[in-house]
Amino acid sequence: MSFLDRTFKLGERGTSVQTEVLAGATTFLTMAYIVLVNPSILSQAGMPGAAVAAATCLAAGVGCILMGLMANYPIALAPGMGLNAYFAFTVVKTMHVPWQTALGLVFISGVLFLILTAAGVRQLIVSAIPRALFSAISAGIGLFIAFIGLKDAGLVTANPGTTVGLGDFHSPTVLLALLGLAILAILEVRKVKGGIFIGIVATAIIGWVLHLAQWTPQAYSVSEMTATAFKLDIPAAIGIGGKGFGPALLEILFVFLFVDLFDNVGTLVAVTKRAGLVQPDGTIPKLNRILFADATATVIGSMAGTSTVVSYIESAAGVSAGGRTGLTAVVTGILFLITLGIAPWAQAIPAAATAPALILVGGMMMAPLTEIDWADPVVAIPAFLTLVTIPLTFSIANGLAFGMVAFAVLKLATGRVTKSDWLLFVLAALFVARFAYMANA
Repeated sequence: MSFLDRTFKLGERGTSVQTEVLAGATTFLTMAYIVLVNPSILSQAGMPGAAVAAATCLAAGVGCILMGLMANYPIALAPGMGLNAYFAFTVVKTMHVPWQTALGLVFISGVLFLILTAAGVRQLIVSAIPRALFSAISAGIGLFIAFIGLKDAGLVTANPGTTVGLGDFHSPTVLLALLGLAILAILEVRKVKGGIFIGIVATAIIGWVLHLAQWTPQAYSVSEMTATAFKLDIPAAIGIGGKGFGPALLEILFVFLFVDLFDNVGTLVAVTKRAGLVQPDGTIPKLNRILFADATATVIGSMAGTSTVVSYIESAAGVSAGGRTGLTAVVTGILFLITLGIAPWAQAIPAAATAPALILVGGMMMAPLTEIDWADPVVAIPAFLTLVTIPLTFSIANGLAFGMVAFAVLKLATGRVTKSDWLLFVLAALFVARFAYMANA
């Protein structure tokens, strides 16, 4: 038995080194956009773009490797979309908190994650989610992924009259994405090993050859990471020598904690379910190790100079390519670290090449819907609300909130409350408070 087989239990999970490497590369390709998008967002907060690009690669690389080695799961980590926008546009630009202080708050939230995980609080919260919602979350994230893919491909565009509309079929990006979707679908139907990875690369090559995809490298140096590395201001974040730890900073910390926790829960449910790693009773083995890995990655990311690190729903692409162990995550992490030196060229893979993978993977994540008892309204209504709210509000946390609150209300209304439901009602109450706060904000 080889070292890799012993370390990652490849034989036990029915996979191979070749499959895991392909899966890791597939995951990397579908989420490599973060290397470009994260700096573009955080630079709006006054942070140096090149430094954020390096920090993004470092945080994602270390986070993925930690996940693979600590938990042995094919789940990739990187600075989270949504939280980076909250960091830049709400915390820094609207609330006028210096980005160094905001990084300090990210660091504190990561430390709190570690404490809550060690105390078993995060695991309790995960166990409090009704099993039916797990299936709805998985499918809802599938719709979310597919919607992102359709948007990136240009197949779905904004429309002032109907909210969304059909894209321009004269656009080279749309035509390339459609061709890529056809290639990926055919490879999947024919059960070609590593078909998603092959399809992405083939689509990208076609785009380059036919000049349907363009990219412009930017000046960059890995040494420029020092512009954000260790620039976090923890004393300011906790109010030492300043105006004190006021409600505004407490609110920011709460959002970092809240959104990261529930976005991660949704991603973990979706990816582990897709990989067949969830136990028959719905529990996720080694959950505490998974949570420790993402919390540690957030702490490291804040020190490098980026916003909260989270589990990525794009990990499902690697799982669909055959990834079943932490070796997939380690490969993804190594590719991110390699990208430290070639960050400007990450955009060489056009969105039109990766978007079809997101669409296809999203569609394949609909399977868990068959596990929901749609004949029981107490189960079906919360599941439906979760399913549609995730993609339509662009938020996994919102989907969880609607599902949990609906479940609690219907359980009360039907008298189906048990002693073990106490945390469900606590969480539902917190979600209601969150919606009330958002309404008054």
